[in-house]
Amino acid sequence: MDNKYKPIACQFYDELESLAVKKVKSKIVYSEDNIQKEIEDFIVDFKTLNKEEFMILQNGLQIRLDKVLSVNGKEFKK
Repeated sequence: MDNKYKPIACQFYDELESLAVKKVKSKIVYSEDNIQKEIEDFIVDFKTLNKEEFMILQNGLQIRLDKVLSVNGKEFKK
């Protein structure tokens, strides 16, 4: 399994950033260990670690951006 980080589209990042700035509670569907998971929370920050980008949710969960499948029903193409 290839777990190498795949950069996301700028438009995708901009939309996530907009949700964080506007403090919109968001339904986030993402993949973790090939299992689809879903959470509803606020995006509060972003960080880069070892050339990988992450969103940080209010509850402290950090999700690698290339693992996000959809936000608020909008799917993002890799």
